[in-house]
Amino acid sequence: MAVVVVIGAQWGDEGKGKVVDLLASRAQVVARYQGGSNAGHTIVNDLGEFRLHLIPSGILTPGVTCVIGNGVVVDPTVLLGELHDLQKRGVDTSNLRISDRAHVVLPYHIA
Repeated sequence: MAVVVVIGAQWGDEGKGKVVDLLASRAQVVARYQGGSNAGHTIVNDLGEFRLHLIPSGILTPGVTCVIGNGVVVDPTVLLGELHDLQKRGVDTSNLRISDRAHVVLPYHIA
């Protein structure tokens, strides 16, 4: 089984989300392993324009399991907002998995 890893070497904003979106149709799993909701990527497809900050862009590809790993800092408000937006636009989010070791950031953690 081949593994493809997309990483950035330019402090963000390299277009990783768009590359992952292009590769997702050939993947079974798309995992995000670090970072927080300060990151973001915009994907445009037949359902419209999506701005994602926590959920991997593979969620837009039917049948792909998406994982938010233990190195990701999860803001529950951002996560629930993304899930709501995806679901109301017809995206199946049932293949999203979140590590029970992912870090949670709450409002009192933010300066």
